[in-house]
Amino acid sequence: MKSFSIGLAGLLATAALQPVEAAETENYTVIVGGRNVGHLKADTEGARTIIAYDVKNNGRGPTIAETITLGPDGLPTAWTIKGATTFGGKVDERFALKGRKTWTDSTGTASQTVTEPSLYVGQSASPWALGIYARALLKDPDGQMPALPGGALRIEKGETFSVAGTGGPVEVTAYSLSGIDLNPTYFLLDREGRLFGTIAGGGVTVRKGYEGEDARLRALGEKMSAARYAAIKKATAHDYGAPIRIRNVRLFDPKTQALTAPKSVVVFRDIIAAVDSADAPGTPGEVTIDGAGGTLVPGMMEMHGHASEDDAVLNLAAGITTIRDMGNNNAEMLAMIERIESGQSAGSRIVPSGFIEGRSPFSSNNGIVAENEAQAVDAVRWYAARGFPAIKIYNSIKPEWVPAMVAEAKRLGMHVMGHVPAFSTADAMMAAGYDELTHINQFVLGWVLKPGEDTRNLLRLTALRRLPALDLNSAAVQRTIGTIAEKKVAIDPTMVIHEAFTQTRDGEVPPGMTDYLGHMPIGTQRDAKKAWVDLSAPGDDAAYRGAFEKIVATLRMLNDRGVMIVPGTDLGGAFTYHRELELFQKFGMTPPQILKRATLDMAAYMDMDQRLGSIEKGKLADFFLISGDPTKDLKAIKAISMVVKDGTVYFPSEIHPHFGIKPFAAPPKVTVPAA
Repeated sequence: MKSFSIGLAGLLATAALQPVEAAETENYTVIVGGRNVGHLKADTEGARTIIAYDVKNNGRGPTIAETITLGPDGLPTAWTIKGATTFGGKVDERFALKGRKTWTDSTGTASQTVTEPSLYVGQSASPWALGIYARALLKDPDGQMPALPGGALRIEKGETFSVAGTGGPVEVTAYSLSGIDLNPTYFLLDREGRLFGTIAGGGVTVRKGYEGEDARLRALGEKMSAARYAAIKKATAHDYGAPIRIRNVRLFDPKTQALTAPKSVVVFRDIIAAVDSADAPGTPGEVTIDGAGGTLVPGMMEMHGHASEDDAVLNLAAGITTIRDMGNNNAEMLAMIERIESGQSAGSRIVPSGFIEGRSPFSSNNGIVAENEAQAVDAVRWYAARGFPAIKIYNSIKPEWVPAMVAEAKRLGMHVMGHVPAFSTADAMMAAGYDELTHINQFVLGWVLKPGEDTRNLLRLTALRRLPALDLNSAAVQRTIGTIAEKKVAIDPTMVIHEAFTQTRDGEVPPGMTDYLGHMPIGTQRDAKKAWVDLSAPGDDAAYRGAFEKIVATLRMLNDRGVMIVPGTDLGGAFTYHRELELFQKFGMTPPQILKRATLDMAAYMDMDQRLGSIEKGKLADFFLISGDPTKDLKAIKAISMVVKDGTVYFPSEIHPHFGIKPFAAPPKVTVPAA
């Protein structure tokens, strides 16, 4: 695969870009899933550019108005950003250079004396900012500059090629920008250094008139990303080519929900060859890993992912060896699964779910979007023919289509789960044959919505502020809870995303991130301290806080009634999955019960327990090593020193620096026999 990194001399030779004399107006189209979902318009007069950016996909998205003034060096001297974030949180961000660089964002106000050229990174900036960063970095001798509020930005050049559109052929060059967030951003500049497009989040933002290049640009982004993850795999995967004996460890046994006596575990290729006594003699040629009295835990299962390769790697480093994907671009997901299974990329195994949405102005442009019932049923067949074990039904599916979809899925032996389609209820979906309900908000909305209210937009989340007034002992509530228990329907509550939505406040470390946010790159830390939702109306702050308490109380009722509560995040997993498991304690589960739920229970739930879910002879070698006892303190799973997946050994301390993360634990001692 071609590398997208070049040497400094090559970078400088190709970066003879003069200060941009931007066109008076530049227009861009935002495309997700082949559909236009937004726009960016930039009007420039002299040194000042006024930007309007609006995206609405899946009934939500940012609306941003920016004004940027550049100095003679091409760096911002004044910048205002106003509007709303994806979920409606208010944005009022300002930057100014007047002797000192001063800025105000969601974390507060700060300033810095100007000592060297540096780039302020807009916390809520539109993609237009990438062109400003890139032009500054390409003029810098080493292609990098200090960033404000912290860290540094770096640019690397990719390939140059020609694109076609109504404005005629344009020569563009691909770049990656990295240094302050977990992952690089991929984008393109034309020969004059103007922004041509960006590639991110399964979609593109592209110059108007060149929308036909959408698929090609997404393929380029996938190629650049795949090259990065191939390099990470090469640098971090340890395939020793010999039996591996892990000594001096205790095992978490999900069947007994307790730790075993000290053991040694032998792995050969991808299989657990033996679970032996602690003092069992080794054999010639073995690799020995000293567990130092720590605990081996079976690989955990993230049950609500929308996986990308960065998710797959970071989940692996977090002890999550399996991700159930709940909806994705089908072609890109299948290609990613192939790269992971063939060993090109490192990552958790991915179990795909067939995402089926209905066509509406609020559609999520993912998976298959159906125009009618026949197409929706055909989508079920399409997924079954490609080995998908489950379908996920989404918001804009018409409720009257669901019985036919469920019947076809059950005929084909598929699991059925999903959101509650707009204008329906959890009770109706359970009556139609759902095996699993997705998100706790989807479950409770039927108790607080008024007839005719549309949940294809942000109302499906903002209506949560009505929960504090709800009587959980009311007949309607108890009827729904009785139905889910009687029908043995599972629920995937994604508690962590609801905690983040209702509890995050500007300038504060979110409650779910207190244990790890300080290890993250500066950009991730900064973005975390931003309220998700508009809290400006009187009483809303308290209402959202109270909503989460009511969610916990509802889940306690469900758990007490024996409902299967499935651990998933919808937030990328990894560190947020650890928090999801912690939150399960709030509704009454103990750490041993939670670990069993995350491992053997979920393996059995997905019919994978013959090969996964526990550390036993003959099963796949999927487990992770920690120093503490997670049956006493669940937080012990956050400091992982080693992960084994399909017999390949990874040390998170080697993976995390590729994402700008400060490691949490040192690797164990490994002894490799002399050749």
